[in-house]
Amino acid sequence: MKTPICEMLGIELPLLAFSHCRDVVAAVTNAGGFGVLGAVTHTPAQLERELTWIDEHTNGKPYGADVIIPATFTGKGENLQPGALAGLIPDAQREFVRRVLADHGIEVGETDVVARRTPAVTEAAGEQLVDVAFRHPIKLIANALGVPPPFLIEHARSAGIPVAALVGAREHAIKQVQAGVDIIVAQGGEAGGHCGEVSTLVLVPEVIEAIAPIRAVPVLAAGGIVTGRQMAAAIALGAAGVWTGSVWLTTEEAETAPHTVQKMLAATSRDTVRSRSRTGKPSRQLKSAWTQAWESGDSPEPLPMPLQSMISEPALRRIDVLAERGDPGAQALATYWVGQGVGLMNKVRPVREVIYEMVQEFLAASDDLTRAASG
Repeated sequence: MKTPICEMLGIELPLLAFSHCRDVVAAVTNAGGFGVLGAVTHTPAQLERELTWIDEHTNGKPYGADVIIPATFTGKGENLQPGALAGLIPDAQREFVRRVLADHGIEVGETDVVARRTPAVTEAAGEQLVDVAFRHPIKLIANALGVPPPFLIEHARSAGIPVAALVGAREHAIKQVQAGVDIIVAQGGEAGGHCGEVSTLVLVPEVIEAIAPIRAVPVLAAGGIVTGRQMAAAIALGAAGVWTGSVWLTTEEAETAPHTVQKMLAATSRDTVRSRSRTGKPSRQLKSAWTQAWESGDSPEPLPMPLQSMISEPALRRIDVLAERGDPGAQALATYWVGQGVGLMNKVRPVREVIYEMVQEFLAASDDLTRAASG
């Protein structure tokens, strides 16, 4: 299972795993893959603690970090303070959140609707996280939602660390390669979290073909990939490996809210939806009363990033806590990012077992292809 991405990152398996959970990142790396820690939810101090923990639990094996510094967001270039950003949130959206919660038996106070801390999506906040990440022995830095800012690419170049970027369309991949990105993650619409509309099966070869005339850049397939046979299919399409996320949400090491895990285990591939209700940009997540409320004719327009996150995250964190206590209204509202591959995620297993099974399935699929090719 050696591909160009294995040589570039010094790994045994062409399997990258994105997770907000340090335990998952370490477990994947220790099993021969490459864990990537999602950093956007952390303060610099929190990220320092998480990466230090990973360093202590991976014995020098390679891992990476992922930030979100979008090309466009409300307040970009205006140097607005967190309080000023909160002031841009209209009363209609604040009241709608209160009403959705109240309709499900959850009362909130006047000051509980808007997050007190701005999500770390601004360039200033992102640069702080990047500085922390490069104080650790990371072997990859990834950015989503647009071309990485020049400071990130320059910092990575000076450190000899490859830069990865997620794309959902061929034209985005071209811009990324022209900007100097080293790895392209072609993420299809099946993916959990922020994603485009083109399916993985179509997007991967389309991106490979589009960037080939520019320069040789490995492409990772992402979106709905939770099995080894899907990984083999991605390699057959020309990808150098896979970028996975959803499959780790129901592992023993994951920090996914307990009730949400149960919803995922029971879900089919049709139980997800691309919705702007969480961040303001389309992202795939579990269908729930929360996503349905924002799609109803009574809802106000979701706000642009990062304002929508500032009103959704406090509510959703409260929902997770109440759902775990058995509150039926909160359980109906509970949601989280997950891809259409959730229909294949049917039991809780340790990370190492998931990887072992993926490897076995990959080898079986490879044998099938060899037999088919030999006639």
